[in-house]
Amino acid sequence: MRSAGFGKGLLLAFLAFVLWGAFPLYWRLLIAVQPLHILALRILLSLALVGGILFAQKNFAWIAVFREPRSACLLVAAGLLLCLNWGLYIWAVNQERTIEASLGYYISPLISILLGLLIFRERLRPLQVAALAIAFLGVLVLTIMSGVLPWVSIVLASTFGTYSLLKKKFTLTALESLGTETLAALPVGLLFLFATFAGAQDGSAPFAFTGLSGLVYIARLPAITLALLALCGGATMLPLYLFGRSAKLLPLSTIGFIQFIGPTLQFLIGLFVFGEDFPPYYFAAFALIWVSVVLYVASLRKR
Repeated sequence: MRSAGFGKGLLLAFLAFVLWGAFPLYWRLLIAVQPLHILALRILLSLALVGGILFAQKNFAWIAVFREPRSACLLVAAGLLLCLNWGLYIWAVNQERTIEASLGYYISPLISILLGLLIFRERLRPLQVAALAIAFLGVLVLTIMSGVLPWVSIVLASTFGTYSLLKKKFTLTALESLGTETLAALPVGLLFLFATFAGAQDGSAPFAFTGLSGLVYIARLPAITLALLALCGGATMLPLYLFGRSAKLLPLSTIGFIQFIGPTLQFLIGLFVFGEDFPPYYFAAFALIWVSVVLYVASLRKR
């Protein structure tokens, strides 16, 4: 039974991270839609889909969590971090910065380790110390050689690492967790839905409330684009559901290894499908990051 459960968990986790890794292909198909409008619809459609499923199951525990002030504050913080992470990732892909985004998800687990050290005073194993040091060196090399701090990578890694830290405070299922987080992010979703961000391109205000008039361009998009846009909620929920199921069947070390399928696919898509620029110094920086990832996985195995 254990072997069968392990095999099932492996398949579910593999599918989840392949879907997450292939997301750049999906977001690029929506390049005609403003990134923050995509984010708004992703929040609203995810909430509608997940909330509908939970209500159909007569599950109201995920709403009851908001009754406790401390939990409500943590959930709002988690929802805002998720908004920032989702929005920046979509923007990065459609700005031809998929490779830089993949770097963020490579170093995200290492950020989680660092946060555990700073906040929970967790003791690091020697391999984890080495992984953090080498990852820092990789970011330093990238910064010095390019002359620009890889802020997209750092913000993506930091927001997801902090978001993961906040999730440790709750014992919710994957669907309940997504339901609470998207409900907490609902005001942000509505704010972004009825605002426009195209003005920055013509010299006017970069951000303005336009109401429904700012969404008129969406109605003029091709039917295939509208259909893909309508799938935002399902595209968000499916890999999360698969991952939630797999996490109950697999040990941490296995999940720690499989999770790097996502950023690896993102990296390959950015390099070979989108043809993004990959100067020589990127090889040095990414080589250091990959070494740190190997050390991180090895630390999980030893654990």
